[in-house]
Amino acid sequence: MTLDVREVVPADAASIREVARESWLAAYDEVLDRETISKTVDDWYAVDDLERSIVEARDRAGATFLVADADDEGVVGFAHARPWQDDPTVAYLIRIYVRPDLWDEGIGHRLLERLEADLEGAFDRLRLVVLADNDVGVSFYEATGFDRVETRESGLSEGLEEYVYEKSL
Repeated sequence: MTLDVREVVPADAASIREVARESWLAAYDEVLDRETISKTVDDWYAVDDLERSIVEARDRAGATFLVADADDEGVVGFAHARPWQDDPTVAYLIRIYVRPDLWDEGIGHRLLERLEADLEGAFDRLRLVVLADNDVGVSFYEATGFDRVETRESGLSEGLEEYVYEKSL
């Protein structure tokens, strides 16, 4: 498979939504009920909202939105970061997902490497939030050099914890 990590375009929005849905179902199926997953994906990945986020990332200093585009399969992953609202030295990794059938293929690493390269020099650190029960996500972030800096209650569902991770750029 030939993979191109490139800047997102508005036409990618529907594909991003599908990758998000597949990833959320695979990562959170044992943590969240399907109704919560479906509602969250519908809310957070509405095509119109994604299209606006894509335009914003293109026009906003310090923001980047990337897709991993496989020549034979289309969009198979994405990563999106923007400045942290409370600290201009920190970038916030809003989302990074890869189709579950392609986990462990290095696609997430390629997306993260490109994203970090795009952000380097503009920020000191990269921060993210992940559900504590997302074993795949937690393992990925720890394997790519992130350190857990906080544990807090998640607003997604009662009794869920989330971790805040950071790494230097």
